[in-house]
Amino acid sequence: MMKKGLLVGLLLSAMILTSAVAPSATNADQEPVVRFEGQPFAFSLQPKIMDGVLMASVRDLAKALGMEVTWNEAERLAVVTGNGYELKLPLNSDYAYVNGKANTIYGTTQMVDGSMYVPLRFFMESANHVVRWDSATSSVNVTKQTDSLPVVGTYDHLVTLLTQNESSGSARVSLTTITKQAKSESFGNASVPTSDSVSVTVQDSVSTAAPGYSGTNVQVQGVDESDVVKTDGKYIYTVNKQRIVVTQAYPADQMKVLSILDFPGNPDTQFQPSEIYVDDKHLIVLGNSYQNYRPIPYNGASGVTEKKMIMPMRSQGTAKVIVYDLTDRSSLKLLKEAELEGNYVSSRKIGSSLYFISNKYVNYYQYREMADKEEAKTGLAPAYRDSAAGDSFTSIPLNQVYYLPKALDPNYVLIGGINLNELKQTMNVTSYLGSGQNVYASEENLYMAVTNYEQMRIQPMKMPAGVPAQGIRIGEPNGSSQPYELPKQETIIYQFGLNAGKAAYKNTGKVPGRLLNQFSMDEHNGHFRLATTTGEMGRADEGISKNHVFIFDANLKEKGKIENIAPGERIYSTRFMGDRAYMVTFKNTDPLFVMDLKDPAGPKLLGALKIPGYSDYLHPYDENHIIGFGKDTIEVDIKNLNGPQSIAYYQGMKVALFDVTDVNNPKEKFKELIGDRGTDSELLHNHRALLFNKEKNLLSFPVNVMKIDPNQTTNDPASAYGKFAFQGAYVYNLDLDKGFQFRGGITHLTQEDLQKAGQYVHAGDKQVQRVLYIGDTLYTVSNGLIKANDLRTLQEKNSVVIP
Repeated sequence: MMKKGLLVGLLLSAMILTSAVAPSATNADQEPVVRFEGQPFAFSLQPKIMDGVLMASVRDLAKALGMEVTWNEAERLAVVTGNGYELKLPLNSDYAYVNGKANTIYGTTQMVDGSMYVPLRFFMESANHVVRWDSATSSVNVTKQTDSLPVVGTYDHLVTLLTQNESSGSARVSLTTITKQAKSESFGNASVPTSDSVSVTVQDSVSTAAPGYSGTNVQVQGVDESDVVKTDGKYIYTVNKQRIVVTQAYPADQMKVLSILDFPGNPDTQFQPSEIYVDDKHLIVLGNSYQNYRPIPYNGASGVTEKKMIMPMRSQGTAKVIVYDLTDRSSLKLLKEAELEGNYVSSRKIGSSLYFISNKYVNYYQYREMADKEEAKTGLAPAYRDSAAGDSFTSIPLNQVYYLPKALDPNYVLIGGINLNELKQTMNVTSYLGSGQNVYASEENLYMAVTNYEQMRIQPMKMPAGVPAQGIRIGEPNGSSQPYELPKQETIIYQFGLNAGKAAYKNTGKVPGRLLNQFSMDEHNGHFRLATTTGEMGRADEGISKNHVFIFDANLKEKGKIENIAPGERIYSTRFMGDRAYMVTFKNTDPLFVMDLKDPAGPKLLGALKIPGYSDYLHPYDENHIIGFGKDTIEVDIKNLNGPQSIAYYQGMKVALFDVTDVNNPKEKFKELIGDRGTDSELLHNHRALLFNKEKNLLSFPVNVMKIDPNQTTNDPASAYGKFAFQGAYVYNLDLDKGFQFRGGITHLTQEDLQKAGQYVHAGDKQVQRVLYIGDTLYTVSNGLIKANDLRTLQEKNSVVIP
């Protein structure tokens, strides 16, 4: 058991290191030890702890890295150059410039006996070095960041890393949070909703193995993605509430429910299935397993051991995979269970290899209260379970846990890999201290993205009296020379190689700005491409939103870019297709930009088309045509305190076919408007809701249609919402000659349901979620039933009620 005094000392060292990267010195006169690449460094001017921050001479730090220092007397700042970096350090300042970009120091540059001192941690990390505290030698270790990730190593270093991010004062927001913030941007009172989910698609949602039935839309052919509905050409498998339902679907006249997998809870755990995979041998169920609370002993205020109802060691739950044998679909046989601590994030299936990812929040302060510190240490380590090795969890030693230096969070990312051909083998697990929410995968690589969010210092230009000052935030006096802060975002990309169920770290890259969703990333011909947005909509200063495309080589080194696209707007959808990229931005109109990426070092913006509305999702039709799914809009002029302003109100759903044969002059070849304001489709939030097959001229998706009564009068028609009219699947023919040809709608609602509908309707178990086909039959799936219709005539063939 760890002694109380040792624990206090450990926490003290961690607190000092977090804001300063300084060792804990109980003696104020004790000189901190700093090591460069493992060797003690002899400073000409001794480092000092000032206000809890370890400070060192700028000249000494620059010398250690082989960099040059000059002093700019006019601007009162030190300029450090070398190794591809330029650091400008103003005197008595809490911010500095790294390669021209303002960064907060979390400390203050100071002059001591004629020499400038700077926080050691800031200086070294700005020059691409990793700084860590080593309690074993009571020293600060500085090492160059290489392509290999550093290891957490020990419990006290873990504590340091966990408290470092919290005490640094920097704000870190996960990519998912930033995406949701971006999607809540509005224009006056006319907010334009967009997708909250990450989407992925392919050219056709048709199985390459068996063209007689449709498959799930995936972003990369050959890389399968999980969904709530799957088919293998004869059976339909669905995630149905807390169950898995297996239905014999083909032929349609023999439809019946074969089996239902229930996952009953017990006093300790509860499993909630969320997505599935199916191949010719296996049904793979993914979801989250949760555990209940139990009393935990801890040291109370009086120092005695008490019991408190707090979360147990595995209380955050696990991301769980359950594999079943499909030999007998009426009685599925359990083959394997595997769990990663944390919440399920995403997964991919490439051939017989399954990869799944979890995020585990590390609540250090919970474990700090525990009386048994050895148990606390065990609880702070990530863990996993594989039924091939037994029922107990295996903790991953901290000397096998890496950390993501530029994405530190109190969170573990765990990647599990399973070889479905060797289920008796335990899964391969790698763990990283950090965060990552957006996931993209090719057949060879997996990419995780995380966005850092902090403040960027801006120095406005002082303007003469009476002249508006550009770049001054609202509420700031005109002509003020005081610096102010704007949000700054930087996205870090981590690349992992995939091979036979194993994921191994390869490279790190970074770009300014934030990603919208998974479609913002792509890999093609050995290059990684991605699109980001910087700044904020609605600003008119240096913080104005701008959009960018970056191209990296196989080692995630920047090779080319197109910057500053559509200032004042943000990305609503992106699609990379071979040597081209398509981007939709929006404010009041929908610009579709076409980019040529054939030369990675010299990408070009070719053409743009501006039309009303916007596209949330872009889907390839062929190499010269692309389908956009989104909303129509109406632009309205209004008056407010700032004078006349134009805003856009979203209306009904809009589906458009764009012709990009002439890349310099893209055209909207056809369009289809569905319903009025309030109309929505899961397709706008989830790519997997789309059924598309070019050879069959088939396009279908679920939709909730709202329509305005033509006899209804309103003072503001642009903002008027429609009344419920339909819920189900819309079915179209689509070709390049006639465009969108509406064939009809398939609903699971009865006439009685429709008669009971008011302004809105809650379809409940009859809400159509997916559309698929097997042979010449079109199937629509809800939680309540599966309906089979003739693919040519749309006449109902049969239906089966799901109990």
